[in-house]
Amino acid sequence: MNEQTGSSAATTPEGKHRIAIYPGTFDPITFGHMDIIKRGLELFDKIIVAVAVNAQKTPLFDLEKRCAMIRECFKGQEDRVEVGSTEGLIVEYALQKGAGTIIRGLRAISDFDYEFQLALMNRRLERSVETVFLMTGFRWIYISSTGIKNAARCQGNISGLVPKHVEKALKAKFIHGCQ
Repeated sequence: MNEQTGSSAATTPEGKHRIAIYPGTFDPITFGHMDIIKRGLELFDKIIVAVAVNAQKTPLFDLEKRCAMIRECFKGQEDRVEVGSTEGLIVEYALQKGAGTIIRGLRAISDFDYEFQLALMNRRLERSVETVFLMTGFRWIYISSTGIKNAARCQGNISGLVPKHVEKALKAKFIHGCQ
């Protein structure tokens, strides 16, 4: 609890709110992603979900649709969860948004090698932006957007892995079954 304001918001000694960036392609957002965001809100006042344009990936959903699906997940929490997009370096986006932290989710040790290298590069590019790793909740550790898309492509049951509106959007994309 902040004694000066009576608020439990995490602030810096200068009284600034703590803002974190959670970047990813979110194609689509899963309950694993949402778990990271919700737990991140325990540590930060605000999380900006940065839907990244990755030239190495061909997303199923366009940028606007991915952003809209995330916004729907956090309707009513817009003061704490902002959704944006970026094509550039995440550290530059963080600086533009006044964020001092990048949140990265980890599911398995195999994620760590990639994420560790990325964090070191980000640190080299901008020393004022820290990276914080959060382990995905155990019940979501096995899911990925890719796995969910593959299951949905063949009409697999993905309920309980993504929000209902995301499940509906996936079913609409794969209405003709395995292709």
